Amino acid sequence: MTWTTHNVFNQPQPLSNSNLFTRDLPLCEAVAREGASWDREWLASVGLQLGSAESLELGRLANAQPPELVRYDARGERLDEVRFHPAWHLLMQGLCASRLHNLSWQPDVQPNAMVARAARFILHAQVEAGSLCPVTMTHAAIPLLQNHLPEPYADWRDALLSDRYDAHHQPGNKKRGLLIGMGMTEKQGGTDVLSNSTRAEPLGGRGPGETYRIVGHKWFFSVPQSDAHLILAQTAGGLSCFFLPRLLPDGERNAIRLERLKDKLGNRSNASCEVEFQDAIGWLMGEEGEGIRLILKMGGMTRFDCALGSHGLMRRAFSIALHHAQQRQVMGKNLSDQPLMRTVLAQQALQLEGQTALLLRLARAWSTPVSEHERLYARLFTPAAKYVICQAGIPFVAEAMEVLGGIGYCEESELPRLYREMPVNSIWEGSGNVMCLDVLRVLNRQSDMLAMISDELETVKGCNRHFDRRWRQLRLRLGNVQEGQARAVTTELLQLATAAILLKVAEPPLADGWCQQFLDTRGQRPLSHDLNSRLLLRACSG
Repeated sequence: MTWTTHNVFNQPQPLSNSNLFTRDLPLCEAVAREGASWDREWLASVGLQLGSAESLELGRLANAQPPELVRYDARGERLDEVRFHPAWHLLMQGLCASRLHNLSWQPDVQPNAMVARAARFILHAQVEAGSLCPVTMTHAAIPLLQNHLPEPYADWRDALLSDRYDAHHQPGNKKRGLLIGMGMTEKQGGTDVLSNSTRAEPLGGRGPGETYRIVGHKWFFSVPQSDAHLILAQTAGGLSCFFLPRLLPDGERNAIRLERLKDKLGNRSNASCEVEFQDAIGWLMGEEGEGIRLILKMGGMTRFDCALGSHGLMRRAFSIALHHAQQRQVMGKNLSDQPLMRTVLAQQALQLEGQTALLLRLARAWSTPVSEHERLYARLFTPAAKYVICQAGIPFVAEAMEVLGGIGYCEESELPRLYREMPVNSIWEGSGNVMCLDVLRVLNRQSDMLAMISDELETVKGCNRHFDRRWRQLRLRLGNVQEGQARAVTTELLQLATAAILLKVAEPPLADGWCQQFLDTRGQRPLSHDLNSRLLLRACSG
């Protein structure tokens, strides 16, 4: 007997084989506007590759088959190795080929290289976010290593700047590419690194470049398979920064004991480890007691990458939702043509418009060489962007999941993985409160910061009444912001900075629509039908 219970129809095809760059008109425009048009060809090529079904499958496999800690070999010899699915290694090859770990530091670097790197980062984040952790830490560490690389490892410089990924367990001077991790937090302190108990004692002389014996632990040791880590440890001179290689100059393993891998909510493709240092050998970077100052230089860059990563995840979630809505029919019409759904999708597109403009503008501020104005811009708006964008990502992906309904809640969809991935960027490198307190610190301690803000915002005064009202209100508060106001002020600052960019560069209806949605104190109001259509067209231009 033949049983035919039903025919499958009105089920949209999944989103694959699309160009992640050329289909994103706001990103294309921002790359050109912020001075990185020279990278357009590469971005279009990488966007096509990353949007392929094959690349998306690598992202799925790397998370479905997470890394495994192998502490001993069959003979009982200590290994302390992390083994990954082949998909991880293929993803890492692509990331290194895109130079996400060192593009900004090439000797022949193009102007505004941080803008090009930011765009590349956003594209890669849409495929697999866990593999971004090794490259973001390496990228932040290279400037510090260029000035403080210990003498026995001086021949690492070329490999740090290569476009090769090399996972072999061998000395760095024999490898084609190198990765650097970080280890800051401990069980008792977390963000409060001043409470770290790990200690370092000199083996001979004290001072920069000298060797120290390190005893202690790290509660989160990111990417334990890295060729070296930068860690914090207490010395007689205070909290200090150390270069801790995986292998010592003679090729022997350093005494870094991997205790277990973290069982995380998301970010499952990436290994995060608990470690103990049992007389490990490290090299002092800078002077004793300078650990916080040195690490803060790296912290800003990794925080910026957190915001870029969250934005990339949001962009992918929106693309999936829009692709579904353009195919799924309800009551004889596509979901994307239903007025209420169209409003939801257009509001998401508008949110992404603002984020794209702000992040690429911020990337330009991070590019070198920079003026004092740009340095202050990056210093203030990096923690602000991390706070606002990373926290916005969680409800954003949930909204995209609702567009698909039950099918978006199931693991066959990409959306559950994107949703689990979102919180890590809010937590890593400082939670929301830490970011807002950092913003408050620079507002209250750097008098020239207020002048920079005024220079940025006064140029568009009179262009939009919502902007003018909010800027006038905030300006009265900036001179004396209290700690309890830090979240609200941080959000307002980033909103106004975003509005200022859009009012300068975007079509007036789009800029006015953004100001109405995000600056009008009376709450969100419906966008016009024409603006809804324009936003959705720009969001899916190819």
